Amino acid sequence: MSNAIELLAKDLNAQGGVFCPSPQADMKLWNTHPKVYLDVAKTGSAKCPYCGTVYQLKAGEVVAHGH
Repeated sequence: MSNAIELLAKDLNAQGGVFCPSPQADMKLWNTHPKVYLDVAKTGSAKCPYCGTVYQLKAGEVVAHGH
C-alpha cells in the first residue's frame, strides 16, 4: 500500500513541486528508483509513477504563485 506524505507549502521547491524519492518518504538505498519531479502545486497532490507514494499539501496550505 502506498504512503501519503503531507507537505507544507515551504516544502515545495520554487516550481511548486518535489522530487521522489524524497528523504520524507524514508526510502532505503536498496528500494530507491530514478529521481522524478512531481508537480504538487498544480492540483494539491501528485503520485510517483515508480513507487506510488503520494505527495499532498496539508489541508489549509496555500502555494503562492509568482507572476
